[in-house]
Amino acid sequence: MKILFVSPFDFTNPGGVNEHILHLDAQFRRLGHETRILTPRALGEDESDDGHFIKLGTAVPIPANGSTARITLSPFVSGKVKELLQREQFDIIHLHEPLAPALPLLVLLHSQTVNVGTFHAARSYHLAYLYAKPFLGYFFNKLHGRIAVSPAALDFVSRYFPAHYELIPNGIDVTRFHPNVPPIATYDRPTILFVGRYNESRKGLKYLIEAMALVRREFPTCQLVVVGPGDPERYRRLIERVNVAEHVHFVGPVSADERPRYYTACDVFCAPATGRESFGIVLLEAMACGRPVVASDIRGYRFVVRHGVEGLLVERKNPEALALALVHLLADPALRQRLGQAGRARAEQFAWPVIAQQTLEYYERVRARVAPRLVRAAQRWTAGLPAFLRGPFDGEQS
Repeated sequence: MKILFVSPFDFTNPGGVNEHILHLDAQFRRLGHETRILTPRALGEDESDDGHFIKLGTAVPIPANGSTARITLSPFVSGKVKELLQREQFDIIHLHEPLAPALPLLVLLHSQTVNVGTFHAARSYHLAYLYAKPFLGYFFNKLHGRIAVSPAALDFVSRYFPAHYELIPNGIDVTRFHPNVPPIATYDRPTILFVGRYNESRKGLKYLIEAMALVRREFPTCQLVVVGPGDPERYRRLIERVNVAEHVHFVGPVSADERPRYYTACDVFCAPATGRESFGIVLLEAMACGRPVVASDIRGYRFVVRHGVEGLLVERKNPEALALALVHLLADPALRQRLGQAGRARAEQFAWPVIAQQTLEYYERVRARVAPRLVRAAQRWTAGLPAFLRGPFDGEQS
């Protein structure tokens, strides 16, 4: 098959959606499919097409879901999108966050082939989905197949756009994340690991720092290693107030090759997120490395970690509950080993070859269902668009 992946997000900044696309892309190419990726260009980059990546529209930072999304808002690449689709004649267009501006919407506007959308996000509300639903409904109805990466993501999107969604989760590279990866260091004291963009309050690092003061009562030499981008000064006062300055170490961002080595160096991985997490890739990374997990009991995490099987789930925003679970694991090496082994087995169910095969099978089911009526449906949909939508987007703007 000839497949186009569409991301609303600039690929020069790391993110779960773009990693998902890259892994599917690599798996599909390995299986002999022809793939391309359409994405916005970063500020300062030129529009380009290297035969694999196509970069159209300039990405700008937009606050979203407690983070920052770098997307293009311009409709003026519409003509170039239309030309691309007419020239390439893709069998499948797979759009990730398909209702995000502006590239996914422009692709849906012009697509005359099978469109599949994957919804990744989970949050408490979405003002754009709420107030722009009549407008976005036109684009949603051009999706022939719909995927959600977790029950949390499914619940969120179906609240605004009820439909059938196939549940196909995120994946993990179980060859890169593995218990036998050499650790980054051999620590001589109990070590808890946090991985994530810790400046985002939804990641919950402050609750873990507060919990460290309680963990120290049972394990006076324990340490917390914090990996990921952020500003440690944001937590300096808290660290001093709870007296754990000698026990919290900020590493900063690390390379993709180094990240597994931090997991294998720790005794317990902790993810104290407060919510708005649809899945929890870092949980899978830790589990694939054979490490037990302590995580907040939120919907997105509950799908990945089963309480008492691969890890311990605790009440969110509760430092006491976090500390109790961490002490429990640090005090019981046999339990850590059992949970870690179960975590590795669980992670293998999410291996990228498995996820890629599920996705390809879904493509085939969708194609078989919609192919006979695809052209007629596309013509009816375009004819039904309001004039203000048909007019501006039919030209060859640049």
